[in-house]
Amino acid sequence: MAKLLLLHLLAIFSIALTSHAAQYFVGDTSGWDISSNLDTWPDDKVFKVGDVLVFSYSASNNVREVTKQNFDTCNISNPLKTYSNGNTTVTLSAPGDRYFVSGNRLYCFGGMKLHVHVPADEVASPIGSPQAQPSATGTPLPVQPSSKSNKPSANIPTSSGISSYGGSNSVVVAFVSFMASYLLWMVQA
Repeated sequence: MAKLLLLHLLAIFSIALTSHAAQYFVGDTSGWDISSNLDTWPDDKVFKVGDVLVFSYSASNNVREVTKQNFDTCNISNPLKTYSNGNTTVTLSAPGDRYFVSGNRLYCFGGMKLHVHVPADEVASPIGSPQAQPSATGTPLPVQPSSKSNKPSANIPTSSGISSYGGSNSVVVAFVSFMASYLLWMVQA
């Protein structure tokens, strides 16, 4: 009976993890850099609550979250938040517009700024937002600021939206768990 209960819990847990939250590497292989085309980068993406933006940048730069007015004028003097560790993850925790600029005002005027829109009806997961995961190659993101150059890196995936949890694997696990519990029930009957 305990095995049956355990298998049912495993099936329920697997289904609960089928979140569609995604991880987006801002600027793709170029990262958060003046050479990235950040104006058009979000055009082919549909952001959802719970998705994570990953900013990768050199130690000489930073990311500032600002208001729309400060975004439009590249005013960096009064940011809502400042990130400067070289590898920043920002969870899109609510619907609405988010605005990010470079801490270097000249870079901002040069196009190093990002507007992300999260529609109110696009919710990824009711169970909370995931933390950013390592890159698809399995190599963890460095904790220290990177020494990123303007050369694209082969080990940073593009940002088509990397699923953080769940997907078809969780459905398979749930199905296998259900079938195993059914077989155990049949054997006990």
